[in-house]
Amino acid sequence: LCLDKILLQCVLQSRTLSGADAINALRPFYFAVHPDFFGQHPKEREVNENSLKRLNGYLENLQKPGFRSFKPTQLTFYVREREPNSSNVQESFSASGFRAVSFTLHTRDLLSTVLDILNSCSLSTEHVQSLNVNTQPHKEAKSTVNRPIKWDKTYYSFTGFKDPEEELEQAQRVETTLISWLDDNEASAVKKLRKSLPLRKELERLKIELSHELQLSDIRWQRSWGIAHRCSQLHSLGRLVQQRPEILKNVKGRTVVFTDRSGMSAAGHIMLGTMDVHHHWTKIFERLPNYYMLQKRLLLLEDRISQLLGGIQVIYIEELQPLLTLEEYYETLNSFYNKLRDSRLPFHPRSLRGLQMILESDRYAPSLHEFGHFMIPTVCDPAALQWFIFAKAQEARQNLKRKEEMMITEKELIDTSTERFSLDRLYKEPSVSSAQMIDCCKRLLEESLPYLQGMHLCISHFYSVLQDGDLCIPWNWK
Repeated sequence: LCLDKILLQCVLQSRTLSGADAINALRPFYFAVHPDFFGQHPKEREVNENSLKRLNGYLENLQKPGFRSFKPTQLTFYVREREPNSSNVQESFSASGFRAVSFTLHTRDLLSTVLDILNSCSLSTEHVQSLNVNTQPHKEAKSTVNRPIKWDKTYYSFTGFKDPEEELEQAQRVETTLISWLDDNEASAVKKLRKSLPLRKELERLKIELSHELQLSDIRWQRSWGIAHRCSQLHSLGRLVQQRPEILKNVKGRTVVFTDRSGMSAAGHIMLGTMDVHHHWTKIFERLPNYYMLQKRLLLLEDRISQLLGGIQVIYIEELQPLLTLEEYYETLNSFYNKLRDSRLPFHPRSLRGLQMILESDRYAPSLHEFGHFMIPTVCDPAALQWFIFAKAQEARQNLKRKEEMMITEKELIDTSTERFSLDRLYKEPSVSSAQMIDCCKRLLEESLPYLQGMHLCISHFYSVLQDGDLCIPWNWK
């Protein structure tokens, strides 16, 4: 047995990548799915960001000495296509023009995992050849484990080791359920949550103090950074307040958003880039009077567009649209206004009052959202736009009414679920719709879930325990 173990280890060494080699081999994949390339598509960006976190955790576990625990991990990514016109890709495109790819990781070494990921995303594996590893085709990855030696069942009985093939078969037979997942992860979530409680209190204290001192309307974060990261950002803002209090006199009543870049957003919020130094933040605060003047011009432009389109209201929805700066959004509105003004569409004044529309730069055909607002491309043909709005006006009014009812129902179910399960907090990711949240809460209320007492529960698209102890469950849990 000792000799067999030595031989097995030698074979495994020859077929396994190092951590650095694995990262190099996955560079094309990271380039295709990295969230930074999805700035105009918040839903796809969020899905990829969450999936990358789980993938990196999986890869880290594979490199731990003596790692033997095995849990198949299902991931979904939106992939940037280099040839979007190819016929074999068009059918799987999402509305925003990206291909959604889902696959399950169940391999126990880095090489097989890298090959599975690249093959699943239709990316080349030729560059892996240069890493001096055996890259034979990974056949039947879903039903077999890539093992150079097939041990007899008596080996596992004698040594007490777990048979990976048997574990894989069992995992594939048993679908993950909410109860089983909570059984396996409750202890880990509770431990992380308790560890994060002091930081959560510190975050709340800092947020209240800064909001009161600067008379802010709110302080928000664009992305799901951890509690420690958020505290660090508030400490940085607090130091700037102490060093340059005079430049912060114009922030009264405003909302500060910590995000990837600095400036003012299309919604009129002050954006502070988390990668920027105080010098950049200082410039933003000094420019606030100019931003406020531009915002007034922007509101006037929205009114003019509304007058040309029969009174329909132009709105900007942060959850559904990309995070644009005030300058970018003004240019978009101005271009659309000039196009409408030249076309002279015969809309009757105030005939479309009560309706709403948002402008989008990455679409080519108008559509009607389930919440009742029109989604209008900036390049839309004016004649086609007129026909579409007239044809869908009644349906849009019905959807707006349904939206109000749905929002009330959603809030009631969140409050009821929070009280029923004694949750500390129940919330959803922006990519989860109100209809999905309502369905999720209704089914939760039919269950008995003592595990959730005092927990932070996030409704998402996947199962996960976040670094601060928040439990993420998919809205369509089984």
